[in-house]
Amino acid sequence: MKPLLIFLIAGEPSGDVLGGRLMAALREAMEGHVEFAGVGGPRMTEQGLQSLFPMEDLALFGLAELLPRLPTVLKRLDQTTKALLERTPDAVVSIDAPDFCFRVEQRLRSAGARMPLIHYVAPTVWAWRPGRARKVAKFLDHLLALLPFEPPYFEAVGLPCTFVGHPVVESGADAGDGERFRRRHGIRPDATVLTVLPGSRRSEVTKLLPDFGATLEILASRYPDLQVVVPTVPGVAETVAEAVQAWPVPAITILGDADKYDAFAASTAALAASGTVALELALARVPAVIAYRIHPLSHALYRRFIRVRYVNLVNIMLDRPLVPELLQQDCTPDRLALAVDRLLNEPSARQEQIDGVTEVARWLGQGDVPPSRRAAEAVLNVITKRVIADRQRQGPERSRG
Repeated sequence: MKPLLIFLIAGEPSGDVLGGRLMAALREAMEGHVEFAGVGGPRMTEQGLQSLFPMEDLALFGLAELLPRLPTVLKRLDQTTKALLERTPDAVVSIDAPDFCFRVEQRLRSAGARMPLIHYVAPTVWAWRPGRARKVAKFLDHLLALLPFEPPYFEAVGLPCTFVGHPVVESGADAGDGERFRRRHGIRPDATVLTVLPGSRRSEVTKLLPDFGATLEILASRYPDLQVVVPTVPGVAETVAEAVQAWPVPAITILGDADKYDAFAASTAALAASGTVALELALARVPAVIAYRIHPLSHALYRRFIRVRYVNLVNIMLDRPLVPELLQQDCTPDRLALAVDRLLNEPSARQEQIDGVTEVARWLGQGDVPPSRRAAEAVLNVITKRVIADRQRQGPERSRG
C-alpha cells in the first residue's frame, strides 16, 4: 500500500502545535501509512517533518511588521508553491497564517492543481471582513473550524466546514502540578507567583516586554515576595531571557509546555499577550489580564473592520468582559499593574474568572474525542471523497476512449 503524502504549512508556533498533533493523529489513523512534507516548527519536526525553510520566516503580524521582511516572504511563497506543484501530494493542509497560506493555495488553483486544499482554523469572519467566506470558498475544498458556531458562515457560501474543537482542550493546560514546579525551581510554598507571557512572535515581545517590565516595577513594592515566571518559545527565547534580567523582581524563564502548565498550576494570576495562551490560562483556571500592542498603523487599519467588542475568545464567547483586556493606548504599566494587583489581592476577583470559564471549556470541544483526532478524520474523509470523485470522472473518459 502506497502511503499517503500530506503537505502541511504552518506559519507560527500555535500552528506548529496544531500541525504536530494532526500529524500524530493521521499516523495513528493510517497505521503509519502516511508521509509528510511542508513547512513547520519543532512540534512538526518531532513528528517527522523536514521543513522547507524555518517557520519563523512566516511568523509576522501586521502591515508595518511585514514590510521590512516582504522579500523573504515572497521568496518563501515561490518556494512553497514550487514544492507543491512538483510533489503533487494527496492533500494540502494549511494551518492558520492565512495571509501566506491562502496565497499559496490561490497560486495552486491558478496553476490547475487538483489536490484537495484544506485549511485548519477558519478565518474569523464573525469578527471582521465577513466577505472572506465567499472568497476562500473559491479555492478551498474544506475548512476545519475550532469553534462550534463557525461552520454555518462558510456552508452558506458553499464551502464544507467541520467543527473539530479547539486544540487547547487537549493541551494539558489544566493538568499542571504547582507543587512540583515550586520544588523544581526553589520557590517557597507561600511565595506569590505571577506568570508573565509576552507572546510568541518577535513583533509581540519587543513591544510588550518594556511595558511588562515597568508593570512589575510597580508591583514589586506591593508584593515583596513576588516571583515571576516567563514561559517562552525557541524563536524569541533569547530576546525574552535578555529582557527579564533587568526586571526588578526574580524571574524564571522556562521553555516547554510541561513546565509552563506546572507554572500555571503554581500561579495566583497571569499577565499575558492576547492569543491562544489566554485560552490555556482559562482552561487551567488561572485568572489573567490580557494585553496587546501592535504598530499604530496596523491598529488603525484593523479597527475599521473589527465587528466584535473583545479580543479574548473567552470574552467573545461569553459576550462580556470577564477577563480584563488592556490594548493599545490602554496597555500602560499603570493600568496593567492596577488590573494585576486586583487579581493578586482580591480572592473574589480571581474566583469570578475561575467560575466563568467552565462553560467556555465545554463550548471549545472538551470531551471524549480529542480535536486532533476529529481533524484527522475530516482530512481523510476529504481525501477519500476526492479519490471517489476522480474515479467516477475517469470512468466515462475511459469508456469514451
